[in-house]
Formats: sequence, structure tokens, C-alpha cells
Amino acid sequence: MKVFDHKRIFGNWATLLLTTDRQGVIDYSRLSDEIDVLVAAGPNGIYCNGTAGEFYTLTETEFDEIASLLADKCSKAEIPYQIGASHTFPQITIERLQRIKHLKPDAVQVILPDWFPTTLEESISFLGRVEEVSGGMSLVLYNPPHAKKQLEPEDWAILKKEISSLQGLKVSDHNGDPGWYSRVRQFSEGLSVFIPGHRLCTGIKEGAHGSYSNMSCLNPFAAQEWYDLISSDPDAAFDLEKRINRFMTQFIVPLIVTHGYSNQACDRFMALLGGWTDIGEWMRWPYKSVPKSYADSIRDEAASVIPEFFTGRGRQQHHH
Repeated sequence: MKVFDHKRIFGNWATLLLTTDRQGVIDYSRLSDEIDVLVAAGPNGIYCNGTAGEFYTLTETEFDEIASLLADKCSKAEIPYQIGASHTFPQITIERLQRIKHLKPDAVQVILPDWFPTTLEESISFLGRVEEVSGGMSLVLYNPPHAKKQLEPEDWAILKKEISSLQGLKVSDHNGDPGWYSRVRQFSEGLSVFIPGHRLCTGIKEGAHGSYSNMSCLNPFAAQEWYDLISSDPDAAFDLEKRINRFMTQFIVPLIVTHGYSNQACDRFMALLGGWTDIGEWMRWPYKSVPKSYADSIRDEAASVIPEFFTGRGRQQHHH
């Protein structure tokens, strides 16, 4: 299998959100519709089973079904796709990787074992086994701020030296800290570094390569147009980033900081707010969901801050 080189992992990647009912049952026909909209948005890639896809709740049957559906549709549309094989249980990660090899994803995403923090030596041992089982598939290591083991850029370089198929990382950007970015530039050779979607413009300027984007949860069409704007008109792209961050500060951060909603509940809420697909308002148990009524109450005000994300394509999709 040809390794999907880190140079091909760039830009705006859209996340697949679960389409669930109040009981948490997945509706695969709505999931299929959602993938069709994401494909139509023409992102640089699509991935499934990240945090926003509530991977930590999936049964093995659900995991297989979602991975197959995404692989099938993206292959036909010739859009790069990654499958998240993450699990807090390393043995299940290995089993998942064995089961998705035949789907030939462009890369697979994994997390480090997450009950007790792994040492760097244990992290290398884990990724070494992942590499062996993957049979040459490109690996993306997902290391969010809430992971037990927090890797530093210096650690990335060590992991890359030991694990040649490690091609990318999904990490926090430390709020755009210039000192952190200077270490990223120094220690990320051979790796594609993906940072949070709402600071994509700054990230790319500072040496990151793209985002598994929360902004595509709000509107996948607008998120891709913004990424394209970064190269064609950086000033306009930075202006939009400022307003995107005003939107985040005003409407999303308080949900997390004041009201105690999870990050993934906010991703789902952004999709409700953007209204580009019918995913339903309910998180799977035990996480609480931001009520749809709140989305309805702030939509006009949010649209006045970043109208780009509330107009045109992506709005009409499920208003049958």
C-alpha cells in the first residue's frame, strides 16, 4: 500500500458527526446524506470517528458500518479520507486497524492508550505495534489537550524517527503561542501538524498544515472557502479569522466554560446552528446536549458576526 505522504495531509478536513435519535441510535440513511453534503463541499479530506464523531461510544458493529460507508462514498468521489481507529483500549485499536485495512483509507487516526499515561518508551511500543498491524497505512496521532499523555514537539521528532509511517499529528495550538510554534517548526520535519479549525489562518502562517476542522461542523462549504482564501487573499482570510474567534468567544466558549458542555457537544451544536444537515440534537449518553432552542435563539446574532458561514450553499440542504 502506498503511504499517503505527510505532504498530502493538508488543509481543511471535515468531520463526520453521528446522526442519532434521542436514544442515541444511529440513522445510517441520514449519515449517508451527511457524507453526500460533505463530499459536495469539496474539502481537502473527510474523516470519521474523531471526538466529534463520538468514537468513544461506538460498538464494533457501528464502527465497521461507519468506516465502510465513508470509505465507499469517498472512494467513489475521489476525496481523501481517514478513519479514526482510536480507542482507550489499545487491544481494540489493533483489532479495528486489522478490520479496516481492506478499506484502504489514506490514513488512520489513533490516540495513545488513555487510562494511565504512557511513557515515551511505551508510546513508541504502542505506535510500533500499530505500524506493524497497519501494514504501511499512514498514521495520524491524535493528542488533544485532554489526553493523559501530553506530547511536546520534541517528542514528535523522537516518535517520527522510530515510527516511519507516522505522517501527522492532531494537537492543540496552545492558543497560538509563538514560542510553541517555533518549536513546531523545529521538530515537525516529515509530519503534518493539524491545529484547531478556528485559528487555521494563524496556524498556517506559523507552520501548521491544516485542521480537522470544527468550523466545518458549522458549515463545510464556508470552512473550505475560508481555507482557499488563506492562499488567495490572506488579508481577507485573517479578517474572517478575527470574526470567527469573536463568534467562538461570544457563543461557544461560554457553553464549555460556564455551562459545562463537552467540546463534542459544541461541535454538534455548531452543526445545528449551521443547519446544513440533519444530525439531530442529541449527544450519546452520558454527555449532555446543547438544546436546539438555543441555536434558534442566537442564529441571527451569530450570522451577523460571520455571515459567510450562514449564507448560500449548505443552508438549503435539509429544508425540504
